[in-house]
Order: sequence, then C-alpha cells, then structure tokens
Amino acid sequence: MRPLLALSAGIDLLNEKIGNLCNFLVLAACTVSAGNAMIRYAFGYSSNGWLELQWYMFAIFVMFGASYTFKRNEHVRVEIFYLMLSERGQLWLDLIGTLCFLIPACLLLTWLSWPFFLQAYAVAEESSNAGGLLRWPIKLVVPAGFVMLALQGVSEVIKRVAALQNLVTIDARYERPVQ
Repeated sequence: MRPLLALSAGIDLLNEKIGNLCNFLVLAACTVSAGNAMIRYAFGYSSNGWLELQWYMFAIFVMFGASYTFKRNEHVRVEIFYLMLSERGQLWLDLIGTLCFLIPACLLLTWLSWPFFLQAYAVAEESSNAGGLLRWPIKLVVPAGFVMLALQGVSEVIKRVAALQNLVTIDARYERPVQ
C-alpha cells in the first residue's frame, strides 16, 4: 500500500500546483476583463483576442479547478444519505461513487473529447473572429481536465481504501455549504 499512497501523494501535489495556478488565473481573468472594459469605454477600442483570452482562462480554471476542488473535498455532492452515515460509511460511499461513477465518466468524456482536439489540431484551427486566437490549444484543455479529475479520483480511492484498512487517517468530513 505504501507505493500507492506515494502515488496518491504525487497526484495530490500535482493537483495542488495546478489549483494554485487556477487561483492565479481567476485574478488574471478579472484583470483582463477589467482592462478590456476600461480600454473599450475610455478609448473605444476592443480586441477579440483579449475577449477570447478571458474565455480561455475561464475554461482552464474550470476544467483544472475541478480536480483541485475534488482534492480539497469541496466538490458538490448529494448529501441526502451522506450526512446520516458514519465516517466509515462515508468512506465507503465515496469509494463506491468514485469507482462506479466519477472515474468511468471522466474516462468516457476524455475518450469522447480527444477526437474533438485532434481534429482542431490537424487543421490548426483558429478563431473565426478578427484578431482571435488559436482554438486547438484550448480544445486540449477538455480531455486534459478530465484526465486530471480521473487521476484525482484514483488518489481519493487509494486514500479511502487505506483509511478503511486503518492505515491512514483522512478528514473526509463534508460541511454543508452556508446558504
């Protein structure tokens, strides 16, 4: 189990680094948005490239932020039964849900989105807007984001199995969001 826990720690570290980059991208997207609006209203100038850059940053932090959010146990879940279960029951529910739903769904979506990227890459797809950006690089974000989410799912499975075997202690508590 030690090598698997080391793998889990490596995946967690990678997603933590990506999450920190995503946090920066939120600020960068807000800065680009504000700057673009100020330039548009102050000088009557606008650029499709800047607008598309905002869209690209948003896509990156949504797709890669999912694995970071999952790592931090801050993802959305249906809590109808979850909060009534013991800690061990919650670990089992997380394990089953990740193995039966999250990882297969991520792998399916990766498989389905990969040709979407390959086609765009093959034709060096660009924006149809004047001054727009290349489109194919951002289309790689979709399958890559699902791969990272699936990897984080593998990490969570490893940690849950180790916790069920009393090899590690993890904080799997879920706090209901403040409404």
